[in-house]
Amino acid sequence: MSGKQPVEGPNWNDMLNHMKHRRTWAVSASLTALLLVLTACSADNAGARYSRTVTIAVDAPLTGPLAPMGKGIANSVELAVRQANRTQEVPGITFKTTILDDRGEPFRGKANAARAVGASDVVGMVGPLNSGVALSMQETLDRAHLTLVSPANTNPTLTLGPDWLAGEKVRRFPSYFRTVTTDASQGPFAAQFAYEGLGKRRVFVVDDDEPYGKGLAATFSAEFIRQGGTVAGRENIGAGEQNRGAVAMEIAASNADIVFFGGLYPECSRLSKLLKTVARADIPVMGGDAIDDPAYIKEAGDAAEGDYATSVGVPTDILSSARFFVSSYKIADYKTPPGTYGAYAYDSAWAIVQGVKGAVANNSGRLPSNPRPAVTDAMQSVTFSGVTGPVSFDRYGDSTDKQLTVYAVRGGKWTPLRTGSYVN
Repeated sequence: MSGKQPVEGPNWNDMLNHMKHRRTWAVSASLTALLLVLTACSADNAGARYSRTVTIAVDAPLTGPLAPMGKGIANSVELAVRQANRTQEVPGITFKTTILDDRGEPFRGKANAARAVGASDVVGMVGPLNSGVALSMQETLDRAHLTLVSPANTNPTLTLGPDWLAGEKVRRFPSYFRTVTTDASQGPFAAQFAYEGLGKRRVFVVDDDEPYGKGLAATFSAEFIRQGGTVAGRENIGAGEQNRGAVAMEIAASNADIVFFGGLYPECSRLSKLLKTVARADIPVMGGDAIDDPAYIKEAGDAAEGDYATSVGVPTDILSSARFFVSSYKIADYKTPPGTYGAYAYDSAWAIVQGVKGAVANNSGRLPSNPRPAVTDAMQSVTFSGVTGPVSFDRYGDSTDKQLTVYAVRGGKWTPLRTGSYVN
């Protein structure tokens, strides 16, 4: 024997156990890494799935004589969309706008409605300014379940149907809403102020032969007569007609102590100027919300002094709820002021945002692939504190806010005189 101690060989059982342990740890680590990658991918995919861009269209007169009002509407919608995106009002949803010019003409409004329907990303529309334009758009939009919210239409027919005065109220287009009160309240409110507040007893009524103007003149006349007043004469002046001078002379000879004009400010301002300068009749002219604009005073000049207008809602500059809107509009440095309908346009756009929010909530956190019917359905339950005050809709799609204000031209500016509601 050699006398050397034998060298101890490896313990194969220990080595096998060690290798098994390392292999198990390696497999476990690989699985963990794979799960982390899959989780990250899943999160990315989920984020992409819940991210969507939708469009709120705007229809308004951006060119032509009513452009100042239309641009105020468009700018205000843009502000609302910016705010919705800034605050992520609807998580996962990004809003944008597209602006369509109708020039205040129904056939253009109808074409714009078809264009909006054909754009699959459009989930709602704000506008139009003119009730006559809205009448041309409603059927096209309603057939596509595309929500339309107007910040300016006041003709009751749009929500209550053509026979509403006879007591037959029918909502023909469930996709149509508005954030302003209607001439069913505005006309009588104006008549009560003229009769009781101003002590007027004889009115000469003129309209522009358009749905808004005719409807407003009709509701004013009915209430003025009910109060005990007399309608000394009636005429209509269509846009572009040359009989304004003859109408002014007829008014001067009628012994009327006030003129009520149903229509838009371009025609009313010309009539007021002719009445005071040509017919030399010192008779105040009164109109509705569509003459409540600085452009009326600019066009009528000194003849506007002492004229009156009723308008929807409470003056924006005294509403605490409107401070954010007023300051944001100034900061944005728009060249055109918001005008009578800017705050209502903001609230109209915000109502559509809330409709989208409701559609998402009703569909497990996602906007349906075809969101239009869901948005229209959700609109009926929309309620929020808006720029103009509490915003919600009745069963006809009309605003539940019936506040109105009377203004007078004092020192070359529209000055608020009285705010209230029509009391029947």
